Amino acid sequence: MAHKAPGKHYRNGITIPELFSRFPDDEAAEEWFVNTRWPDGVRCPHCGSDNVKENSAHKTMPFRCNSCKKHFSAKTGTVMHGSKIGFQKWVIALYLVTTSLKGVSSMKLHRDLGVTQKTAWHMLSRIRESYAEVNDLFEGEIEVDESYFGGKESNKHAHKKLNAGRGTVGKTAVVGMKNRETNKVQAEVVEATDKETLQAFVVENTTSGSTVYTDEARAYSGLPREHQAVSHSVGDWVRDQAHTNGLESFWAMMKRGYMGVYHHFSPKHLHRYINEFSGRHNDRSNDTIAQMKSMAQGMVGKRLRYSDLIAGGPAYPPIDEIRF
Repeated sequence: MAHKAPGKHYRNGITIPELFSRFPDDEAAEEWFVNTRWPDGVRCPHCGSDNVKENSAHKTMPFRCNSCKKHFSAKTGTVMHGSKIGFQKWVIALYLVTTSLKGVSSMKLHRDLGVTQKTAWHMLSRIRESYAEVNDLFEGEIEVDESYFGGKESNKHAHKKLNAGRGTVGKTAVVGMKNRETNKVQAEVVEATDKETLQAFVVENTTSGSTVYTDEARAYSGLPREHQAVSHSVGDWVRDQAHTNGLESFWAMMKRGYMGVYHHFSPKHLHRYINEFSGRHNDRSNDTIAQMKSMAQGMVGKRLRYSDLIAGGPAYPPIDEIRF
């Protein structure tokens, strides 16, 4: 009997020796970023002109636009804008995020790259921005479910306990959906799991002809889509095509990352981790280098200054990732 190959066996991966063979230094990595961002030739990120010349005399801005007279590099106008971190370290970070299904903590990245933990945390937060984009409407058979992230009330210090019960108390709600045909997922943090919030999420992200599968939560009653539900409370997990097992697998992967890698997601930054896990899941069928290219292209047009990242909080990274 033939044995089924493990995992996404059809993908072409990159070994660590191959990674350093492709990107032996900053120059090789920079060339890759340039070609990935501008496959049809370098264009000015300021005015869009292709009347550009190379200026090797400038150490950090190797290009100059003859139209607007501004200097720029492959980092200009991306999440890497203003970063003094070398291109090789950025490529390695992309590789680690791409190939680590449960995520990479800033503590590990700071050791692997030889940068401070604060710098590594900022790098990872910026990389997560590459996954943040507007998704197309889902159609066909769609699974919808909610999950909750946060520490157990019983494990919290007395002054942090809400003393309002157990279960989901003190946790942050996330609602998600999965398209069974494409295997794509989409998720977002929500303030509440009431009827108005959950149904709005479904309606805004699916076509009118879709079939939606959920659990028996009352919030989905009257959903303006063809709708089938299973009653988890009575052990009804699968009934014909009605189940949410695919999305449950996604939540399980994310919670393994929560417990085994990060150990905590603060509510303030939870949406960034949602972007990361969703984006990595949606790109998993592609070859490793294709996933890295997609991330590099997703960096364009986005900024995340450190001051904006910590706005409204402490100057040092919050509890996310700093304990291990």
